[in-house]
Amino acid sequence: MIKLNETPGSHVIRSSSVYETKPFGYKDQENFLNAAIEVSTESPLLEVIDCLKRIEKELGRVPSERWGPREIDLDLLFYNDVVFSNEKVTVPHKEVASRDFVLVPLCEIIPGFIHPALNLKICDICISDTEKYIVKKLSDTIL
Repeated sequence: MIKLNETPGSHVIRSSSVYETKPFGYKDQENFLNAAIEVSTESPLLEVIDCLKRIEKELGRVPSERWGPREIDLDLLFYNDVVFSNEKVTVPHKEVASRDFVLVPLCEIIPGFIHPALNLKICDICISDTEKYIVKKLSDTIL
């Protein structure tokens, strides 16, 4: 989060609790830590993506198999109420509504936010038919 606050024109508004979660996709690996962060930024969407990728690299992320072990993974879930897709990014993130390890932390920080593609409040999105990944809540906030 410090790296996000160091980005000109950007600052962290709030963060969720940290959750230990089972791995998604490739299952034969250690559990993950997940959280959500709300950031205010003056940067355009594609610059935000470039910034997140740069921070991942600075923190030691190296190319690996999809959903495999990694040092860090920063995903852009929403960019206000923008709906956009190209070869670099899709917002809203196309898997937000099917992953409890994304929805639960989001409900903590932006419970009334309306998913711009689904037209539903984040906390009203039901994922009862999907596997649950959250193992336990580890802390009340990452700030």
